[in-house]
Amino acid sequence: MKRTLAFGGLVATAGLLAAGLAAPAQAAGDVASTPLAANKIAAQNIAAFWTAEKAANLIQATPYNVETQVPAKHVSTGGPSADSKPGVVPAIGDEKKAAAKSKNVNLPKTTGKVFFKGADGQPHWCTATSLQSGYKNLVATAGHCVYDTVSNKATMDNWIFVPGYYQGKTPYGIYVGKQAFTHYDFDVYEDGDRDYAFVTVYNGLKFPAGGFADFKDMKWEEFKNYAGAQEVDEATYKAYQDADKEKSGRGYWTKTDDKGQTHYFVFKWADAGRLGDNVGGQGLAYNQKLGKPVFVFGYPSGAHPDGNQAFSGKTLKWSYGKTFAATAPAIKGEELQGVKSSFTGEGSLGSAWLLNYNNGRRVGYLNGVTIAVADRDNNKRIDTSLSPYFDGETYGVYSAAKNNWSGSIA
Repeated sequence: MKRTLAFGGLVATAGLLAAGLAAPAQAAGDVASTPLAANKIAAQNIAAFWTAEKAANLIQATPYNVETQVPAKHVSTGGPSADSKPGVVPAIGDEKKAAAKSKNVNLPKTTGKVFFKGADGQPHWCTATSLQSGYKNLVATAGHCVYDTVSNKATMDNWIFVPGYYQGKTPYGIYVGKQAFTHYDFDVYEDGDRDYAFVTVYNGLKFPAGGFADFKDMKWEEFKNYAGAQEVDEATYKAYQDADKEKSGRGYWTKTDDKGQTHYFVFKWADAGRLGDNVGGQGLAYNQKLGKPVFVFGYPSGAHPDGNQAFSGKTLKWSYGKTFAATAPAIKGEELQGVKSSFTGEGSLGSAWLLNYNNGRRVGYLNGVTIAVADRDNNKRIDTSLSPYFDGETYGVYSAAKNNWSGSIA
């Protein structure tokens, strides 16, 4: 909903949209921006939270399912309205190529999981995707997979993006969030019509050969030549302690040698490079006419209302359908779009809705992100996914995020 409708009001119906690219005006006050990791040491501590102790937190993380399923009686047809002409931002590598339709589906490398610590203190994950940007460092997902709508303390802690994640493996590296951008109406009112976020990430971090080990019980002779450890001075060690908000001790530690001398160590990370260089980045589409087909890519998990466990959340899945207008007052959504999909809600939050997806290049235009699911025909099977309608205000938030540099933290 627009801010003038933040507390209720009529929903306008969409008309025919004129073709062409337009960059709509966007007031600076419509964008909320929050830091996630302010510097190199803080970012490395976040990465260590997920990878220490043989990547225990990564492996044990569960899908985030806060306010996921919307009762069918609270989902009805509505009509999001375009606020300017339709426009697109091309995907990385697709800047001079026309998108094409394809009957075959190759899964995109751009999609992965975002991990964070929720308000319950436990590790969770959502789906997210890499997006075109000036520095090839931008991730898009649902707003409530970044901003904490449960405890209202601001953003989630220890936020990272892992494209291609599978059972503790991080094939393209770990990308720590630097700065989060969302719409003012979501940040303040938790407006479902603005439930999206764009996050800049630092260059990826890769762990050296040998994998994520548990250093606590290693003897000095075994440990001193371990490739994953970098010796530092005491001042640097204390800087890591000071940046560790949770005082977890992960990612930095001391060891005593055979002569009784104390040595200080931190994780030794390698720079994996920029996100967009490694996996590409989807384009962005906004103010598009409803009724167009989209592919939805995500990691659905959890059971249908009848108890059927259709998805494990371990592998990337896709669904396909045409968008339609929808409202869901239960999540403050009066100008949403829906698509038929059997994706269950747990894990599918943040799933990418890609318009004009090209099978060969595995890119298209991000035109939505899943924020909720519903069983609209009341047969106890999820059949609908819901997303904010991407309009000029979405483009404005994206524009605020797209040209922010992050750089290496290795």
